[in-house]
This record gives sequence, C-alpha cells and structure tokens, in this order.
Amino acid sequence: MTTEEVAGLGHLLVFAFLFCFSAFMVAPVMTDVTMAALCPGRDECSLAIYLTGLQQAVTGLGALVLTPVVGNLSDRYGRKALLALPATASIVPLGILAYGRTKGYFYAYYITKTLTAMVSEGTMMCLSLAYVADRVPETRRAAAFGVFSGVCSAGFVASTVAARFLPASSTFQVSAAAAVVTAVYMKAFLQETDGGASVSSSCGSSGSDEESSRPLCLPSSSTSSEEASPRLPPLRKAPSLSELAAILTSSSTFSRAAVVTFFQSLGEAGLLSTLLYFLKAKFHYSKNQYANLLLIIGITGSFSQLTVMPLLVPKLGEQKLLVIALIASCGQAFLYSIAWSFWVPYLAASSVILSVLVTPCIRSIVSKKAGPFEQGMVQGCITGISSTASVISPLIFTPLTAWCLSEATPYYFKGVSLACAGFATLVAFATSISMRPAEVQPDRK
Repeated sequence: MTTEEVAGLGHLLVFAFLFCFSAFMVAPVMTDVTMAALCPGRDECSLAIYLTGLQQAVTGLGALVLTPVVGNLSDRYGRKALLALPATASIVPLGILAYGRTKGYFYAYYITKTLTAMVSEGTMMCLSLAYVADRVPETRRAAAFGVFSGVCSAGFVASTVAARFLPASSTFQVSAAAAVVTAVYMKAFLQETDGGASVSSSCGSSGSDEESSRPLCLPSSSTSSEEASPRLPPLRKAPSLSELAAILTSSSTFSRAAVVTFFQSLGEAGLLSTLLYFLKAKFHYSKNQYANLLLIIGITGSFSQLTVMPLLVPKLGEQKLLVIALIASCGQAFLYSIAWSFWVPYLAASSVILSVLVTPCIRSIVSKKAGPFEQGMVQGCITGISSTASVISPLIFTPLTAWCLSEATPYYFKGVSLACAGFATLVAFATSISMRPAEVQPDRK
C-alpha cells in the first residue's frame, strides 16, 4: 500500500482497532465468568457449552439474513451510515456485565449479546472491507485487506494484554467505555464514502478541498462497473435462496470461494467454540493461561497480516497463499486435538502466522471479481455464508464436545470435536486446490 492509501484509510484503521479492542477484551474472562455463573466450582459444564452453541447458532442465523442486506444498503447509502449499527449495538451487553456478573446479569447479557451480535459481528467486517475496496485499487487490494486484518489483530492483542492484568470487574468496565469511545470516534472522524458511485465522480475531477474524502481511483481499465465485472443481481430486501444462488453461481470463482468459506468457517467456528472448554476440562486453564494463549495468537496473526502477507501476495498470488494458509489451519486443529501437555496449545497457536491469511485471501479474490458498485453486496454474501456455517457448527460440535468432555464417554480422547473441525478445514483445502490462478484475476470484457 502507498502512503496516500494508508492515510486515506487512517480513520477506518483506528476505528477497527478500537472496535476490536473493546470487543475482544472480555474473551479471556468470559469462560470463567460463564462457568462461575452457571456451574460454580466445576471445570466441566454442559449447560455452558450448550448455551454457547445456541448463542452462536442464533447469531449466525441473524447475520445470515442481515449482513447481505446491510452490505447492499451500504452500496446505496454509504459505508459510514451503516457502520453506526455495529458500533453502537456492541455497547449494551458490555455495560450489563460491567454492572454485575451474577447469574441474573449473565442471562441478561446472554440475551442482549445474542441479539446485538446479529448486527455487530458480521456487518463490521463486511462494511469495513467494502470501505477498503472503495479506497484502494484492485492491484493492491489484497495487501490492503491484510493490513486491515492486521490492525484488527493488533486491537485483539492490546485487549488481551489489558485483560491479562485487569481484574474481571474492571475488564468489563474498561471494555464498555472503549465501545463508547469507538462509536464516538467513528461518528466524528470517519469520512463517508458512497461506494462505487464515487469512483466515476472523483477520477475525472480536479483537486479540491473534498478530494481527501473521495476514494482512490481504480486503474484505467476499471473505469466502469460494466468493465470491471458482470453486474450482480441487486438485493432490495431480505435475500431469498434464489437471489443468493444467482450471486454465487454468476462466476466459478464465487462458487468455489463460497465452498471454501463455508467449510473453513465451519471448522473455525467449531474450533473456537470448543477450544477453551477443552483446555479447561483437560488442563484446568485459568484466565491468565487463556490470555497467554490468545496473546500468542494475536501477536502472531498481527505480525503475519501486516508484514508477511504484503510480501508473499506479489510473489505467490492469493490462490497459492490461500492453499498454504488452509494447510496450516488444518495442522493447527489436529495438533490442538492431540495435545498431551499444557504447552502444546501454545505451539499449535504459532501456526496462526499462516492460517490467519485465509480470510484476507478469500476476501481479496471475490473483491477482484466484483465491480465497484457491488463490493458491499459481495462481501456481505461471503459473510452470510460464513454465518451459515456458524449456524450449522453448534448443531454438530456442541453435543459432540459436551459428550467428549463428560464422564460418560467410553474412551479418553477429549479432542474429538477439534479433530472434526480439522477435517472440515481439510474439505476447504481440497476445494481451494481446484481454483486455478487465472480464475482469481479480475474479470475483463
């Protein structure tokens, strides 16, 4: 990315950092808070596992419906206007646990978090990536997506460091305050972009005071949406199955990217929803050990997205890098599943240096196949597919994890669910191999 592009995205990157800082600060303590509220004094709690799975399923179902619609609305009304939704919705549940963490407060948090996460979790990433696509030419878009993801990982690292040294009560209070600051900063400083419609108006104009708020021009070969890609069917309301199918079948790249996204998200959701309970049951992990593990993941991921990806994409291309990242993701899940000592998960976490590149590679591939008027819609559909996997994942991994971690299991292999998550990622890897490098290049008439 050039200095001009980084400067144009500066306020968005600060917003993303603050958003992730507030959202992820509670991650290291949520397992202990949940267990203390529902099953005090125990290291295994099936109720906590099932409630986590139910929340993940309901959130994914809501995001499946809302994210493509919000992404399409941002193509018409601007990214900033729609980013206000996730920025403000994330404040309420954090404020509840900042006030109290007893059983009653936990259930109040659980309900509000489930409802607000439908809006906040998927749409923030979808709208931000569409914002990046508005501002950065497609030739450097993969690196820009990597930088954006790296800044999000940096926010994750900073929040985990804060949680590592703060008591539980202060953690939720600081997180809620950071969420308020995030919403205020976004409203005050983030510059609006009206999506692809701004490209044609800004490329042919002379310098002005408003020039800094306009997106960077695309290359001359992409001066119109018709030249950039075939038009995708518009979404004016809640998407039907036929509308989603029309988008995904409009290109073989979209179809394969959808399959890769689904199975990779299925495995990732299964891994994330069960890993902390697995570590609690097998190695008696506490808040500080969770924080140490998340720090390794966050620091490694941030370093990879900010430095490794911009270096590797020009040499390997998104498709080859995607294959390598999926191999690392498979190995990570399998190593977690057979962990024989408390330090093995730390070793498995180091593979994040490659596995974290899966999402930016997929997002860059589909972004190049869509025109400037369609970025919000396409990114929203990819997020919707990921949300579909989040709906299905708890139906598979929640009962499997509860059974494997209980005393009723006939064999001692508590990591079965983690191994199944690895096999789901293996399907995504097999699909990614069939994507030819020529397919991931931008469409040209």
